Amino acid sequence: MSNVPLMPMATAVWLVENTTLTFKQISKFCNLHEVEVQGIADGEVAKGIMAYNPIISGQLTREEIELSSQDQNRNLQIKTIDIEISNSDKKIKKYIPLSKRQDKPDSALWLIKHHSFLKDSQIAKLVGITKNSVTSIKNKSYWNYNNLNSKDPVALGLFSQKDLIDAIEKAERRIKREKKEKEKAKRIQEVSINE
Repeated sequence: MSNVPLMPMATAVWLVENTTLTFKQISKFCNLHEVEVQGIADGEVAKGIMAYNPIISGQLTREEIELSSQDQNRNLQIKTIDIEISNSDKKIKKYIPLSKRQDKPDSALWLIKHHSFLKDSQIAKLVGITKNSVTSIKNKSYWNYNNLNSKDPVALGLFSQKDLIDAIEKAERRIKREKKEKEKAKRIQEVSINE
């Protein structure tokens, strides 16, 4: 087996979206043509292909990506051939049957009611709908707002309790940080007034 990453096209999508590597470096690593990588970046190639993170599967390390990001002539080195396909990574988008799709806006409404401090983008990511949909549900302008029923997304199995806790902790850290920044700005303002 040659040193090609698992799911090369999906890996290339991830590398294009998440790194500053050159198209040439990505094309060499994923065994794709440079034009294909350019097409991924332009959104013409790999439409609908889920990005696959090669760090999670242990094929690449952050350090390896960093080294190649700093030197355009350096090729990425694949880490191992016996790849660990972990079952713990539940970020893989699963097909949601039509009957369940209404659960997404219902779940977004539940999150807005119960965890109002979560950012729209966090709710969108958790539930799997667009940020615009979350915003429109929040300001009651969603096309189907009157038919929404607030439902617990963890109970519906849209994501795990751990995902929710992680999102809440992240939001709490952001709020603390913003509070500190406001207090700092206020102190600076007070100091400049008193001078």
